[in-house]
Amino acid sequence: MATLSTQWPRYVRLAPWLLVIGGLVWDSLATADYWGDPMMAAASVLAGALLPLRDTVAVGAAISAGVLVLTSRDGTLGTTAGWLELANTVFAALIGIWVNRVIARHGRRLAVVRSVAEAAQQAVLPAPPDRVGPLAVAACYRAAQTEALIGGDAYAVQETPFGVRLLIADVRGKGLRAVAAVSVLLGAFRENAERATDLPALADALEHSLARESAGSDEEVRTEGFITALLGEVDGLDGGLRLLNCGHPGPYRLPADGGAVTLLPARDPGLPLGMGGLGVPRSGPDAWPFAPGDTLLLVTDGVTEARDGAGEFYDPAARLTPLGPFDRPQRLIDALVLDVERWTGGPRDDDMAVLAVARRS
Repeated sequence: MATLSTQWPRYVRLAPWLLVIGGLVWDSLATADYWGDPMMAAASVLAGALLPLRDTVAVGAAISAGVLVLTSRDGTLGTTAGWLELANTVFAALIGIWVNRVIARHGRRLAVVRSVAEAAQQAVLPAPPDRVGPLAVAACYRAAQTEALIGGDAYAVQETPFGVRLLIADVRGKGLRAVAAVSVLLGAFRENAERATDLPALADALEHSLARESAGSDEEVRTEGFITALLGEVDGLDGGLRLLNCGHPGPYRLPADGGAVTLLPARDPGLPLGMGGLGVPRSGPDAWPFAPGDTLLLVTDGVTEARDGAGEFYDPAARLTPLGPFDRPQRLIDALVLDVERWTGGPRDDDMAVLAVARRS
C-alpha cells in the first residue's frame, strides 16, 4: 500500500498535474513576480498525498524542469535570484516526496492493523458453514464504520442432539468491551448448546457465563451491560421451529412459495441477557411452523432501526416481499444489505448482522 491514490477518482488524481500546468503558464506570463509558484508548491504536496511515489517524483521533476526553462528564458539562470528560485522549487518537490513516504508508512501500519482486526474477526465471529443439518445457512456482518472489521453483533449456528440451534445477538455498547462480550457469549453458546435440554436452559447458561465474566468488571458494566439475543431451535425430527426472544428484534419467515414476508413476534419477549439479577422469570419459547423451503431471517437492530432521509425505519417485511422469492439464503442476504444501503442513502448509525437459514429437508 504505497499511497492512497487508488481510493481517489481519476479527476482528483489529475489535480496535481493541472496545478503544475497552471503554475508554469502563470509564471511564463508574469515572470517578474512568479505568481504561479504557490500553485506548483501546492502541486508537489498534493502529489505526495494522492499519487504513487513514481508520479510524485515525476511532478517534482516537471516543476523543476519548468522553472529551469523559465529562469533561463528570463536571464536569471546562474544569478542569485535564479538559484534561489530553483532551490525553492526543488525544496517543494522534496516536501512532496516526504509527504508521500509518511503517508505510505502510515498506510502500511494501517494495513497491518486491518489484517490483525480481520484475523480477530474470523477468530471471534467465524463464518458459519453453508450447510448445518437440514438447513442451508448464510450470514453477514457489516460495521457502521467502513474501516471497522469487528464489533458487538454476533451470530452462530450449531447442530446439537436437540436439533440445529441458532443465535443472533447485539451487545450494548461498542469497542473492545463489546468484542470481549461477543467472545464470551459465543464461547458459552458453543459449549452449552450441546448440553442445555431446551432454549430457556440455554439462555440461563449464557446468562451465567456472562455474569461470571463481568463479576470483576466495574459497576457500570455489571449494572448496565446487557445483550439482546434471539435463540432458535429447528427440530431435526419434525422440522418445528422454536424461538426464545431475549429483548431482540423478532425474526422474519419467508415462505417457500414466495409469499409475503412475515414477522414472527414473541408472545412474551424476555429481558436481555445480563439482566437476570432483576429476578424476572424467563419467558418460554414460541413454536412456529417451518416447512421445507421456508427461510428464517434473523437480524440485529442495525437493520430494523436503519432510517431513510425522512427518518422512517426500515421494514424488512414490506421491503423484501416484492424482491423475492430467493432460492438461497445468500441471495436473500445480498438483497437485504443492498436494500438497506439504498434506504439509508449513506452511512448507518449501527452495526448490522444478518443470519438466514433455509430448511432443505
